[in-house]
Amino acid sequence: MDEKDWVLLKILHEEQNVTKTAERLFTSQPSITYRLNKIEEIFNIKLFTKRHKGITFTAEGEHLVTYAKRMLQELQDTKDNISNLSKEVQGHLRLGVSSNFAQYKLPKLLREFSIMYPNVQYSVQTGWSTDVMKLLDAGIVQVGILRGSHRWKGEKERLTREKIHIISKQPITIDQLPFLPFIKYKTDASLKTIIDDWMHTNLKQAPIIAMEVDRQETCKEMVKHDLGYAIAPEICLRESDHLYTMDLYNAKGKPLMRDTWLMYDQKSLGIKIVKAFIEFLKDEQIVTI
Repeated sequence: MDEKDWVLLKILHEEQNVTKTAERLFTSQPSITYRLNKIEEIFNIKLFTKRHKGITFTAEGEHLVTYAKRMLQELQDTKDNISNLSKEVQGHLRLGVSSNFAQYKLPKLLREFSIMYPNVQYSVQTGWSTDVMKLLDAGIVQVGILRGSHRWKGEKERLTREKIHIISKQPITIDQLPFLPFIKYKTDASLKTIIDDWMHTNLKQAPIIAMEVDRQETCKEMVKHDLGYAIAPEICLRESDHLYTMDLYNAKGKPLMRDTWLMYDQKSLGIKIVKAFIEFLKDEQIVTI
């Protein structure tokens, strides 16, 4: 077995489907099946059993997948260590970033960092903060940028702190909210909890849900066209949106805030590229000290 086989087993385990695995690897299903048969011959085992619309790994297959993941991690660690021997900051910086931060903040930061360190390449994975947390826990990414509160045994520093607003096309009051169309959007559990708790505490009756959309930007566009109001974090708002905003407050009269956190393992600071990126964020005053 070599690196290609390790990657094949890892992705097959994630997808539990040969056809989808072939699609992700940009190859044909017969090629995947051929290689899997060869692996089974080498170890004289059955990797998986077929089921309706997918597969289920055998105990032997699960054991081999664990080995493949470990070998991929050791290979990545070796590449990182070799890159770290150079006097220059170079190599792959592996980031896991929440979708909102990735959309509104990350491109500019990576562009500026690239100018400072032109020999750096990036592996960036974005998604819900809970998904980023899993990547960080598994060691797949070196640095995580997450929104909301998450337990982490390593280093954790606040990157940004922002207010949460009611947004609308025209000025409105809290008393009007139960009678106006409310536009919901899919978001992570922590922000959803903040919004739901505030509405439950401050509205006399449940809001009229006019729309449920899959993205925050879609929601904002609906609001910009005066189709309803929404509750959104400051990060997604621009002066050019020309929206009316109203701060939200908790029961103690303090503004509702949304934090973004920088997370990494202390030992990652021994890797030049990770240390340089974290110091860059601090120099840019992105990190709240």
